[in-house]
Amino acid sequence: MRWIVFDFGEVISRRNPALPAMASRLGVSLDRFEDAYWDRDAYDRGGSDASYWSSIGSSLGLSFDSPVVAEMTALDNAGWLDDPVPETVALIEDLSALGLPLALLSNAPVTFARLAEKVPWAKHFRHLIFSGDLGYAKPDVAIWEHTCSVLGASAGDLIFYDDRASNVDGAQAFGIDARLWTSALAARTELRAEFGDLGA
Repeated sequence: MRWIVFDFGEVISRRNPALPAMASRLGVSLDRFEDAYWDRDAYDRGGSDASYWSSIGSSLGLSFDSPVVAEMTALDNAGWLDDPVPETVALIEDLSALGLPLALLSNAPVTFARLAEKVPWAKHFRHLIFSGDLGYAKPDVAIWEHTCSVLGASAGDLIFYDDRASNVDGAQAFGIDARLWTSALAARTELRAEFGDLGA
């Protein structure tokens, strides 16, 4: 049995469309905000919301109290979750309808993970794995080991889609059939060749 494992960011989700609104809320330019925003590695490895936004504040010369941290965290999570890519969701639904085992493997913080578990598309995944719960992240070897253990599968039993070449390279080095995500249509075409009719 082969598992199909999906990344989340810019695969199921769009590139966070809330970035301009968050920059505006803080009164800084989008470029300045993004320079600070994308330094998310510690956050994705289990860092707290407060620590992440404190780091952003330090980069921007700002300080945030608890209500602002909560507000910015909510804006951030809503941006990622509220408008998934319809073509990707349709692909996931079609794969699930065929009975193919699906899993999610995302570098994502803990607060986000608890929200993502409740969105409608999450029900199609037999397992949802988030780096923030583990303390390590893609492309660490530990996360491939953990994923295989959770799925009860060997590396060669996994097809893994991710939009970041570094994660694809890391997964391939571990023995996973990892593929660079370009679009739902491209993935559908690949998977149709392996698993049969997936619809339009």
